[in-house]
Amino acid sequence: MTSHQIRQAFLDFFRSKEHLIVPSAPLVAKNDPTLMFNNSGMAQFKDFFLGNGTPPSRRIADTQKCLRVSGKHNDLEDVGFDTYHHTMFEMLGNWSFGDYFKKEAIAWAWELLTDVYKLPKDRLYVSVFEGNEADGVPFDQEAWDLWKGIVGEDRIILGNKKDNFWEMGDTGPCGPCSEIHVDLRTPAEVAAVSGKSLVNNDHPQVVEIWNLVFMQFERKADGSLIPLPSTHVDTGMGFERLCMAIQQKTSNYDTDVFQNTIQVLETLSGKKYGQNDEPFADIAMRVISDHIRAVSFAITDGQLPSNVKAGYVIRRILRRAVRYGYSYLGFQEPFFHKLVPVLAEQFKDVFTELRDQEEFVTRVILEEEKSFLRTLESGLKRLDSITSGLKEKGINTIPGDEVFELSDTFGFPVDLTALIAREKNFQIDETGYQDALAEQKKRSRQDAAKEATDWIELREYDGVEFLGYDFEETHSHIVKYRKVKTKTGEEYHIVLDRTPFYAEMGGQVGDTGELLLNGEKKEEGGRRIAIVDTKKENDLFVHVSRDKDLDEALSGAGIITAKIDIDRRNKIKSNHTATHLMLSSMREVLGTHVSQKGSFLNDEVLRFDFAHFSKVTDEELRKIEDRVNEKIRENIALDERRNVPIQQALDAGATATFGEKYGDFVRLIIFDPQFSFELCGGTHVPSTGEIGVFKFISEGSVSAGVRRVEAVTGEKALELMRQQEETLNKIKDLLKSPTDLIKAVEGLIEERSALQKKIAALENEKIQALKTILMENMETHSTFNLIVQKVDVPSADSLKQLSYELRDQVENLIAVFGAEIGGKPQLSVFIAENIVQETGLNAGKIVKDLAKDIRGGGGGQPFFATAGGSDASGLDTALEKAKDLF
Repeated sequence: MTSHQIRQAFLDFFRSKEHLIVPSAPLVAKNDPTLMFNNSGMAQFKDFFLGNGTPPSRRIADTQKCLRVSGKHNDLEDVGFDTYHHTMFEMLGNWSFGDYFKKEAIAWAWELLTDVYKLPKDRLYVSVFEGNEADGVPFDQEAWDLWKGIVGEDRIILGNKKDNFWEMGDTGPCGPCSEIHVDLRTPAEVAAVSGKSLVNNDHPQVVEIWNLVFMQFERKADGSLIPLPSTHVDTGMGFERLCMAIQQKTSNYDTDVFQNTIQVLETLSGKKYGQNDEPFADIAMRVISDHIRAVSFAITDGQLPSNVKAGYVIRRILRRAVRYGYSYLGFQEPFFHKLVPVLAEQFKDVFTELRDQEEFVTRVILEEEKSFLRTLESGLKRLDSITSGLKEKGINTIPGDEVFELSDTFGFPVDLTALIAREKNFQIDETGYQDALAEQKKRSRQDAAKEATDWIELREYDGVEFLGYDFEETHSHIVKYRKVKTKTGEEYHIVLDRTPFYAEMGGQVGDTGELLLNGEKKEEGGRRIAIVDTKKENDLFVHVSRDKDLDEALSGAGIITAKIDIDRRNKIKSNHTATHLMLSSMREVLGTHVSQKGSFLNDEVLRFDFAHFSKVTDEELRKIEDRVNEKIRENIALDERRNVPIQQALDAGATATFGEKYGDFVRLIIFDPQFSFELCGGTHVPSTGEIGVFKFISEGSVSAGVRRVEAVTGEKALELMRQQEETLNKIKDLLKSPTDLIKAVEGLIEERSALQKKIAALENEKIQALKTILMENMETHSTFNLIVQKVDVPSADSLKQLSYELRDQVENLIAVFGAEIGGKPQLSVFIAENIVQETGLNAGKIVKDLAKDIRGGGGGQPFFATAGGSDASGLDTALEKAKDLF
């Protein structure tokens, strides 16, 4: 069976068992503060297990794109070195939400594996939870009995809490699980050693392929377990491992899931996978063929490489792949982007979004490759500098903090640093590196630390009803709340059964406002609670308050009034609607390739990231701005359509944002069906005229292939124009109200340029005179000529000019200058390059040492370096020290 047939057989099997087949959620986690990426098949169903939402069916099956490269689920450093770990992988899963349980899950798993996939029964082992006394959870007798009737006791293994008890996180639904393992070894190996003894012992050919999780409990914040009101099934089968088993391979990378990519790498590199004398070449091919999937699908789902959070993770994966190609496959030029078309073709019938964005993803990766290859060169120079310095001191071990800096700043993995070090007869301090890495992780955990109590449930409810499209205030009940300690202090998270507050999503910020408890008058027991933000946590609308001591008021509240800040909401609505008009205008002016890549909308400004590969010219910006304002003046009424079947909306031409997870029914926002027709959950003005006016304030690059514009509307646009007008009037006043302002400013610029040239000529004359004096007072030694002098020069650049001009006239020159420029001390050190090569002297290190006397710092190249400081009184001391040194 091909991988495509294997995947389809899984979905068809569970469709026959009355499961609804749903699409994969985006790789990038949305509206879940606990996740950066979807790292398991159950991530998109989390709310259904938590009871915060109602599933579209009580039986569901799917294949989910997953990424495990951060947090406790981090497989990145294992990828490539073994045959079965991956960054991105597919998780096949079937789910029961309060419907079937252990009996059906176990029976169907066995039926699919043995009857449909024809895996040999004598190569399969299963595990059952042995129980845990500390948690008060007994041995899973029910699962044992069910499996015993299928496979017999000799193929059942007892598993501990680590292997056979699955938990969503520190709190939440959890339960015992039953794993299915397959033994893929040769008959001779099987005869020699029982596969049962190798289960869960990291054997590359005795691997887990399916995990059946039986959710029976909820873990509370105090660590205790309570039974769930209804039981659920959550299964996950690793697609890549399943393909390895069915296709009778000994490595995931030998299956057709990866072979298409590896074959392209063979052609590009001239190396044959599995036939290389250099083992790292095969590792490199595995790393690259894995990483291209993670990077491509992450970009497709809206996560661009960057220097922060999820973007940094994607950039790190991309750079790891490029590093391996550079180091072990001989790629000196960008190559990684050439794999995108192969991947897009392979998944065109499964995850169609990559084919739809193939050109964009390719260009983003190409630009990232170019940038990193430049960084890689810088890192190699840095490593050369480190080893040269250590060699001078007779040290042959690179310190752990230096190894960590190379990894963190230049993207050098430990193995690459170690490899280059060995070539130079050095080793690395592995322990010191691990200590530095652990310290960084500790800082990251502390930065992200958030301590929350369990939710205090006040009443039962059937989900949160959002009424904010139609109402600005509602009468509601508080259904639960919790207290949360963050880095900035304590806050309360409050959930209502119905709310007018829009929760932050789709780039639009959350509403602020207030909750009125028991009437408005304080003397009658009333209380106003300020809501400073509203967030969507999974499917919950969480109202955030930083008021103090709310427990009694919240727990005793009856019907409350929830009121949003209407003025703020109206400004947000204007900015959001203007974004829709702007996107449509961009597509008219720049081309239909323009698509949304990110947005931020509040009451002050709208910021919009979009796919485009060149700077938007001033003329193009003007055309877009004019088109938006034209649509505002037309005062087009909002045509809002709710609960439209998603396929019907897409067939009608609605614009969707890649990377967003849409349900089966969507909301359409239309301002003239021929102009702006989008899927959107945000709030909007009833007619475009309410926006008033639209004005761009900036345009620039965010990353490869992505531009960003910022704009303002309404009052903020008028404020901007008034500020610009005031600035213009002040300039006119300063210039005595010239009849032609532009001509007057151009005259000033020309006059300033002429004066600068005169000043430069005078400064040069001064430097030439100073140079003559310095040469007359130069100390001549047998192997070098020395000048150490305090000089009067106009700028730090003058020190460099003076040093370089003296170099051209004096052989074997060493020159140290000190100057007070603008009240600040400056030092420079020049050493002739031939002296640097012969003696190992380093101007950068010397100037750092001298800078201590002026309370400063600096650095530079071995032959020329500068330093600045804050204490000019130390210049003479620094220069005396330089004389003594040389």
